[in-house]
Amino acid sequence: MSDNERWVRPLGSAGTTEWSVAIDDALDGWSHTRLYSAALAAGESRTVAAGEWEHVVVPLSGSVAVTAVDPEGLEHEAVLAGRASVFAGPTDVAYATRDCDVTVTAEGGPATIAVCGARATRRHTPPFRHVGVADVPVELRGAGVASREVRNFGIPGVLDADSIIACEVITPGGNWSSYPPHKHDEERPGVETELEEIYYFEVAPSAGAPEAAGTSPVGYQRVYGTDDRPIDVLAEVRSGDVVLVPHGWHGPAMAAPGYDLYYLNVMAGPGAERAWLICDDPAHGWVRDTWSDQPVDPRLPLGGAR
Repeated sequence: MSDNERWVRPLGSAGTTEWSVAIDDALDGWSHTRLYSAALAAGESRTVAAGEWEHVVVPLSGSVAVTAVDPEGLEHEAVLAGRASVFAGPTDVAYATRDCDVTVTAEGGPATIAVCGARATRRHTPPFRHVGVADVPVELRGAGVASREVRNFGIPGVLDADSIIACEVITPGGNWSSYPPHKHDEERPGVETELEEIYYFEVAPSAGAPEAAGTSPVGYQRVYGTDDRPIDVLAEVRSGDVVLVPHGWHGPAMAAPGYDLYYLNVMAGPGAERAWLICDDPAHGWVRDTWSDQPVDPRLPLGGAR
């Protein structure tokens, strides 16, 4: 039986009056991560009350001003230059520790924003940080038709935080990512960490694709479980859609030929260690060994070399 109804949130099905996407612990079975997204007109703002959540602000398109007010009432500010779209290249981001209210305002024109969050037990100092685009590592992962671009703005070793792990992935049309299928739903020291995960998608015609009336760019996402913890998701995804991964093997994320696929990942879990440790599905892990004699897709990085 498909679990799409529970774990797939098409655009418009998980929003509020202020947010086009609102994923948080109000959802049954969701505890550790949150994601809010909205399209803002020039000068328009959105505020997230932090409480016990830390946040990373990611401009999906346009430029934004970010203000965080800490528990002492001090304001911390940064203007994020952003980008034209998620397919144009990486972006700078802003981090605010827990107990900081965060306000995001579109700067100089319209903007689309994502505010990623994770439940945090500690406050970090400094409470607010601006991570410049030059400090965002861009990794070309995989090879051949499993080539993808990973922008690691919010992972351990790049961003100091309590629990949140976040990154974004670009998969050129016709390629597979989140592959081999893998999981991170058990605490096994040095091997695997327990992390729930949010996938937020955008899809666009590949460079050079003809402009056709009625085009509806589409990709696909697979999640499946074990006998002990079953889950069965096979989702057709479009821009603004979300797939939630509470547990289980996830992948591939498939970019249909002619359409590039973007996803923003937000992860966190109950463990004391902030680490992104994964375990491949043993039925498919051998695929990694085939990459050594295959070139990386020459279309990457999609936003151009840096």
